[in-house]
Amino acid sequence: MIRGKEVRLVGEKGEQLGLMPLYQAREISKKQNLDLVEVAPTAVPPVCRLMDYGKYKYEQTKKEREARKSQKLSLLREVRLRPKIGEHDFEAKARSARKFLEGGDKVKVTIMFRGRENTHPELGLRLLERMLESLKELALVEKQPTRMGARLHLILSPQAGYMARIKEEIKKGQDAKT
Repeated sequence: MIRGKEVRLVGEKGEQLGLMPLYQAREISKKQNLDLVEVAPTAVPPVCRLMDYGKYKYEQTKKEREARKSQKLSLLREVRLRPKIGEHDFEAKARSARKFLEGGDKVKVTIMFRGRENTHPELGLRLLERMLESLKELALVEKQPTRMGARLHLILSPQAGYMARIKEEIKKGQDAKT
């Protein structure tokens, strides 16, 4: 599907083979048992490369798979609180937020106001500060508290170094046992 009459040919290892007519480039590709692939169709003359196209596609998909494997999908988990939450309930919510952060997920802390509670947003801010204080060693504030209608939101993300420190401490503990 190469359109140009003359092409600039690049060898299999990247060496320049020069300008030549398209039919000559096709003959060279047949002799070397390689595919003639148009790399830069907009260049004048078009640039073509000699390569094993099947092998090239295989290596590309392999690289994509490896990149996807190493990529950590970070979810946004939500913890909802009310301004008049009890002490024990707050601790339970803080534990669940801690578990999400340790798992590598971001946490959205939402304070829901109802009725007259809407007139006292400072109660919600104090609650968010308290939550932040209980999670300060493993969380960073990604988005400052924002008010949307009858809700107050804060987004926390896990600290990068925290999980590395935990793994290191576990390893030291195992080394001490052996």
